[in-house]
Amino acid sequence: MPDTPYTPKGPARTDVSQPGKGARRDSRSDERRREAAAIARLKAELAAQAEVIGRQERSLAHSRKIFDRASAAARLGVWECSLPDERLTWTDVVYDLFDLPRGSVLDRSEIIKCYPAESRKALDSLRGRAIAERNGFTLDAEITTFAGRSRWIRITATVECEDGVPVRIFGMKQDITDEKILSDRMRYLAEYDVMTGLANRGRFQARLAHTDEGRPLGALLLVDLDGFKAVNDTFGHVVGDECLKAAAERLAGSCGEADLVARVGGDEFAVLLGPHLDRGAVSGLARGIIEAMGKPVVACGQSLKLGASVGIAFAKAGAPCDLFMQADTALYAAKAAGRNTFRFFKPDAAAKGRSAAA
Repeated sequence: MPDTPYTPKGPARTDVSQPGKGARRDSRSDERRREAAAIARLKAELAAQAEVIGRQERSLAHSRKIFDRASAAARLGVWECSLPDERLTWTDVVYDLFDLPRGSVLDRSEIIKCYPAESRKALDSLRGRAIAERNGFTLDAEITTFAGRSRWIRITATVECEDGVPVRIFGMKQDITDEKILSDRMRYLAEYDVMTGLANRGRFQARLAHTDEGRPLGALLLVDLDGFKAVNDTFGHVVGDECLKAAAERLAGSCGEADLVARVGGDEFAVLLGPHLDRGAVSGLARGIIEAMGKPVVACGQSLKLGASVGIAFAKAGAPCDLFMQADTALYAAKAAGRNTFRFFKPDAAAKGRSAAA
């Protein structure tokens, strides 16, 4: 009879896990999933923030590039000066304006030497007042750069305070040299005769109209060139223009004490004198003008003979236009007397002239 394996008696054994072990495992899995999700969200948020920052940096860099280009094109730079230690900070354009290497150490005591005395005085005055009053200022100032070049710059400034105490002054500096040249040129064209360089009729009339503003006049001389029309008609305008230039130069040279020398017409000039000259001095001046104008003029290879007649009127209480008419009446009398001479205005002669005209 074959052997039979031994089988223990009793109930069968079952493998049963410890109570709650599976639940804890599930809980840890959920926690890890939540942590992973939170980390993923955090990474997404950080990535989004990084993208925003990147866009802002790119936008800022683009804006800075545009500003730098516009600043360079406009020759406009930013400056800052801390207070009270006077430490300067400049952008590149300001270095360029002063012909200094970009980024070099700045010493305000040396920079201020670039300003001529008049500009420096104006700058110190405006700056000191702005700091004292906690406001700002604007100034157009001339400078001589470290390379010896002359420039005009426009300075704008604002004072910044902390707890009521000025801590810095800052603003912009712009090269306005071309603007200044154009402005001066336009003012020159508005006030001076381009051909002769003398004051023009507009400036003469303005001066004549403002005799009551602290600048009294003594006398007016009207000077008319004798023989100019014949020269102009015979030799042409080129020669005539050269004669006018020579006459203007001689007139200006003869009237060193004059308040104003102007060209008021084609071949007519005006000389305004101050009240310090008496009748004898005015007569001597008129003789000097006639003598100077009587010398031959060499123009375009031609030696030409001109002359001058002078009418003189003394300024008195009355309208400025009266003074001009009186000098013109005297000029007519000088021409009637044979030219190349001068005459003073005489009220009785003017009255006779009006009677004859009537």
